[in-house]
Amino acid sequence: MTATVHALGDKRPPSLGPLLALVAADMNAVNSVILERMQSKVALIPELAGHLIAGGGKRMRPMLTLASACLLDYPGTRHHKLAAAVEFIHTATLLHDDVVDLSEMRRGKTAANLIWGNPASVLVGDFLFSRAFELMVEDGSLKVLKILSHASAIIAEGEVDQLTAQRQVETSEEHYLHIIGAKTAALFAAACRIAPVVAEAGEEAEDALEAYGRNLGIAFQLVDDAIDYSSDAATMGKGQGDDFRDGKVTLPVILAHARGSDDDRAFWKAAMQGERSSGDDLARATRLIEGTGALADTMERARHYGRRAIDALAPFPAGRARSAMTEAVEFAVARAY
Repeated sequence: MTATVHALGDKRPPSLGPLLALVAADMNAVNSVILERMQSKVALIPELAGHLIAGGGKRMRPMLTLASACLLDYPGTRHHKLAAAVEFIHTATLLHDDVVDLSEMRRGKTAANLIWGNPASVLVGDFLFSRAFELMVEDGSLKVLKILSHASAIIAEGEVDQLTAQRQVETSEEHYLHIIGAKTAALFAAACRIAPVVAEAGEEAEDALEAYGRNLGIAFQLVDDAIDYSSDAATMGKGQGDDFRDGKVTLPVILAHARGSDDDRAFWKAAMQGERSSGDDLARATRLIEGTGALADTMERARHYGRRAIDALAPFPAGRARSAMTEAVEFAVARAY
C-alpha cells in the first residue's frame, strides 16, 4: 500500500494531489467561510485563530467531507459550511490539546499557547467550537447537528481518557485503540458521514463513508505514533520524540514494553514517568521499539486499517472521486517512509 499504480503500469509514491485537485474549487469556498467566521471585533481572536488555521496543515478532515460529496455527485453547496465547521472543531481541539500537552510546536510553528498563553488559547478554542455549532444550526439539519455534536463529545471523552492513561505504561492495546478511535477517528468518521446526509444518499452510504473515515482516522493516528520514533520535525511539524518526552503511551511503546525484558520494562516505566527523557534515553527507546518489532507492527496495523478504509468504498462507483479517496488512504500510511 505504499505505491500507486498508474494506468500505464509504472509506480509513484501515493500523494494527496488527486484529492486536492478533486476538491480544489469547493475548498476555496470552504476557506472563504473559515476566513469570514474566524473574524471578531476582539482582535486577539482572529490573530490567534489565524496563527493556527493559516499556519499550514493539510485540511484533511474538511477535504474528506468535500470528497465524500463528490463521490455521491452532490450538486449543492451545504457541505461548504459543514466542512468549515469540521475544520473549526478540529482547530479548537488542537488549541486545547496544546495547552494540555504543554506543546511547544504545532505544524512547524511555535504553538499558540506559548505566544498568547494558555487562557487565550483555551478561550479562542471555545470561540471556534461555538462558530462550528453556529454553522451547523444554519444548515438546519438535526441529523447533521446530531452527528457532529456527538463526534465533539466523543473527541472530548477520548482526550480525557488519554489524559488518564498518560504515563500508564501498562495500558492495553485494546484500550489504546479505543482512545484513538475517539480522539482522532471520530471526527474523520463524522466528516465523511455528513456528506451522504446532505446528499440524501441513504443509510447504507452513510454507514460506508463513516467506516471509511473511521478506519482512515485510526490508520492516520497509528502512523503519527510510529513517526514519533522514526522521523524528525521536518516530517510532522513537531520534534522527534515529543510523545516520548510527554509520557504518551502510544502503540509502539505498549508493544515494546510488553515484549521487553525486565530491564527494558523498568526503563519504559521510568521513561513514561518522566525520569528518563534525555537524548540518549530517546535513542534507547527507538532501538527498543525497532528491535522488538513494535514499530513494524504498528505500521502493519496502520496498513490493516487503511485496507479496511479502502474496502469501505467498494459500494461506490469507480471514478475520479473514489480513486482520489483511495490514494488519500495510501498517502496517510506512506507518510512514515
